[in-house]
Amino acid sequence: MKRLTEKYAAKLAQHGLCEAGEALVGGRNDRTFWSSDDPRRELLEPMFEPLGVNSLLLARPAEPYRTIIDFLAGHSTGAVTPRDCETRTFLHEIPVCSARTDLETLLRERKAVIVPGQGVVAKGTVSPEECFVYFSSVCFACFVLFFSDHLHACRHGGPNPDQQQAFDRAVSLLPEPRTNVPALTAGPFMDEAALLAAMAEAGRNVVGHGLVDSFFGNISCLRDGIVHISQTGSSLDELEGCIDPCPQDRSTCAGLTASSELSAHEDAYRRTHAACILHGHPKFTVIMSMDCPALDNCPDRHRCHTHCTKTRLAAGLPVVPGEVGTGPTGLCHTLPPALENTPGAIVHGHGLFATGTIDFNAPFATMLHAENQCREEYFRKVREAIHG
Repeated sequence: MKRLTEKYAAKLAQHGLCEAGEALVGGRNDRTFWSSDDPRRELLEPMFEPLGVNSLLLARPAEPYRTIIDFLAGHSTGAVTPRDCETRTFLHEIPVCSARTDLETLLRERKAVIVPGQGVVAKGTVSPEECFVYFSSVCFACFVLFFSDHLHACRHGGPNPDQQQAFDRAVSLLPEPRTNVPALTAGPFMDEAALLAAMAEAGRNVVGHGLVDSFFGNISCLRDGIVHISQTGSSLDELEGCIDPCPQDRSTCAGLTASSELSAHEDAYRRTHAACILHGHPKFTVIMSMDCPALDNCPDRHRCHTHCTKTRLAAGLPVVPGEVGTGPTGLCHTLPPALENTPGAIVHGHGLFATGTIDFNAPFATMLHAENQCREEYFRKVREAIHG
């Protein structure tokens, strides 16, 4: 357990989610272990037993997340409520702890809580890995909400001074866009070992380029009638041993632990000439997938992610509705048809799926190009909204 607390404290820093040495992670089995000898333990330690959890995390986010989260928390009415897919699926809302609320009470109801002046507290019932996932989700969701709200404000009278100041600071702290496309292993892959190694390599690079926050995304590759796909909840930068072989004829039950989006991948392979699929959640791609100038007057504005009927493009790629899973509004129904005539498609609030016919080089390039294009498109729309 001590090793796990140290691993995920370090991983938060490696992913740029907090500064090195800033994260405090605690894990409990027969006793409580901590990632560091940090006095903030006194805040977390008494909550393990009442909450019935085995891990807790407290960290101040790194910039620009810190500026973004501080602004959203300071202007909330008790909770921050993003609208992206991750929040709908995992977080629902992000409570803000105040002098009138109790951190332990809030954590009973939600997976993470913003504590102004101290950062974000996240809990895990099974492993410190969960704390990492929920902290990462808070950073991602708040980023998407903050920039989406600013564009909306620019179109409707302009942001207030506090919002503009926070926006200017956050933009000044954004990392430069990545433009270098890595040379991934060339296909076709001659055997399963080569295929699995190529998938793990692609996963590490997707995470390393900031195109997904480790856990939220999936990768698959079709070979000899078998869809090899990352397992549900797997970390894309640690895929070794976390890839399931799922025969297209469903002759085994391997799909039980596979990504929840297996059915969408399977149908995409049936409808296209693809051999590989990359799915990530690049931030500006998600932001632009949710941007629709007609939103205020649309009868479906509160259910865009499932019922949008408008034909929209972002970075030249189609944007489609659809939610996780195989229900009647699942992306398994909307995504595969959208991929028939394009190298990628974006699911509203959820991210980009990109295909390749031989290996992961083409889908990686598609994803990186789309994110950079969406970033440029976002700032162009902000300028247009302000200056006309």
